[in-house]
Amino acid sequence: MANPYFFSNERHKIDRPLVHQWLSEASYWAVGRPRSVQDAAIDASRNYGVWREDSGEQVAYARVVTDGVTFAWLCDVFVVPEVRGAGVGKMLMAGVISDLEPLGLRRTLLATADAHGLYEQYGFSELPVPSQFMARMRS
Repeated sequence: MANPYFFSNERHKIDRPLVHQWLSEASYWAVGRPRSVQDAAIDASRNYGVWREDSGEQVAYARVVTDGVTFAWLCDVFVVPEVRGAGVGKMLMAGVISDLEPLGLRRTLLATADAHGLYEQYGFSELPVPSQFMARMRS
């Protein structure tokens, strides 16, 4: 049986209203994010998604902020609950890694509260020296 989903890194395919709804209403990290902020983030990032082959409906999203040479930050990874466990997250991550690999980035970071097992399959691990990393947070 053919895979019912497909991956793309084409920004124009992103369903911006849907992605904004997911992140601003259903994620634990971006609740309340304004649509204008999300659109600006999409425009300034590498974007990825997974869609249903039959309907073209988007079912997953991720973006990467990068200088394209040395560093990347994987963020806003979201898979709709109805398709979790069906390999969509793996398809998304495999596509992201495949797109970034030719850049030869020294470091790609991410933050997750609940998907460590998924990311470990793609080479992510805990920070070797967490005390070397700091964050500047705005309230």
